[in-house]
Amino acid sequence: MATLENRRVAILTEEGFEQVELTSPKSALIEAGATVHVISPKAGKIKAWDKTDWGIEVDVDKQLGEVSPDDYDALMLPGGVLNPDKLRQNKDAVAFVSAFLDEGKPIAAICHGPQILIETGMIKGRKLTSYPSLQTDLKNAGTHWVDEEVVVDNGLVTSRRPDDLPAFNKKMVEEFAEGVHA
Repeated sequence: MATLENRRVAILTEEGFEQVELTSPKSALIEAGATVHVISPKAGKIKAWDKTDWGIEVDVDKQLGEVSPDDYDALMLPGGVLNPDKLRQNKDAVAFVSAFLDEGKPIAAICHGPQILIETGMIKGRKLTSYPSLQTDLKNAGTHWVDEEVVVDNGLVTSRRPDDLPAFNKKMVEEFAEGVHA
């Protein structure tokens, strides 16, 4: 397995992230040796959504206003319906994600996570997947949407749903280990 020692990874999220779509990738990243920070516009704790009801609370390591994309080597975007919808309306969150795309730093997004990628206006021509209900939005943003377990496009890793997490986590760690993609 690839190692992520000396790599700093940001997990950008808001209230209402799908619980397993944050906890599983975070565990995989830590297991691979990465330093991982949960970053949110909110301070303190944020609440997960767990399938059909509210789930655990997760500590926010850093507030979005306290960090710079320059502080991190890679970015992970969990899904959930509420989380990405809130983030895509936050200009600071969109700017944070845009900086990773602009610099070619690897990004992993699962389920509804790609919604914020749409807001950047920087994914035209990219191949990716997502939760099926987002396919029209992503196609309208100029992407090539496919229904596959995991898709990698030049450092951008995407998957459809929690069932895809084993493949998603493996590819995420590989791409994050490779670093910046031209």
